[in-house]
Amino acid sequence: MDAPVTPVAIDNDHQNPSKHLPSQKNTSKGGWNAAIFVIFVEMAERFAFYGLAGNLITYLTNNLGQPVAAAAKNVNTWVGVSAIFPILGAFVADSYLGRFKTILASSSIYFLGMVLLSLSVSVIPTHSRKPVFFTALYILAIGEGGHKPCVQTFAADQFDENNPEEKAAKSSFFNWWYLGIVTGASVAIVVVIYLQDNVSWAAGFGVLAGSLAVALALFLIGMKRYRKQRPTGSPFTRVAQVFVAAARKWR
Repeated sequence: MDAPVTPVAIDNDHQNPSKHLPSQKNTSKGGWNAAIFVIFVEMAERFAFYGLAGNLITYLTNNLGQPVAAAAKNVNTWVGVSAIFPILGAFVADSYLGRFKTILASSSIYFLGMVLLSLSVSVIPTHSRKPVFFTALYILAIGEGGHKPCVQTFAADQFDENNPEEKAAKSSFFNWWYLGIVTGASVAIVVVIYLQDNVSWAAGFGVLAGSLAVALALFLIGMKRYRKQRPTGSPFTRVAQVFVAAARKWR
């Protein structure tokens, strides 16, 4: 008499080992297809910044009637504030908003500041131009604070270091990145000088504002292609945890 046959359960997981593998990074996003949009944003921002900074003393002395010493002091103060705000921008990006949202918000602020700057040299009444102009300048400094620490890092996020092809492409990307910055800065200074000499300051600043608008639109077009890193939380919290742990283990 034959022994009864015991049914055997087949472990399908052994037949499908990929089930146990960690999920792979989404390869449909990132790379050059995403990073190219970030280059346009950086070029437009550098175009606007250097186009303004390179001609700012001329406007302050010739149009607002400031002495050269006072104009130089105001320009240096603005540049210094613009250099400090990125510390706050980096903190906000890493702790709360993430790089993508910070770039989007700061680019919008930068654009609004440049529009206000254009209005301050054209339609704003003469007696109110000076306060409006300086208000616009420091709005630009706030936008610079969110833009500067995030854009280059966000561009680097688009290339996977674990992928040999993307790792090689990353090096090539940053060569084009720096070329774009130098080109944008040089062209901006020349364009604004030409326009303010031959047309008007409003036309010069208007071109800078228009370049920011185009770059912001391109950045939004590439929105679905980006690899986005989540905020990591406040660094101050981690520093506080270190001090608490050290205090507990003091003895």
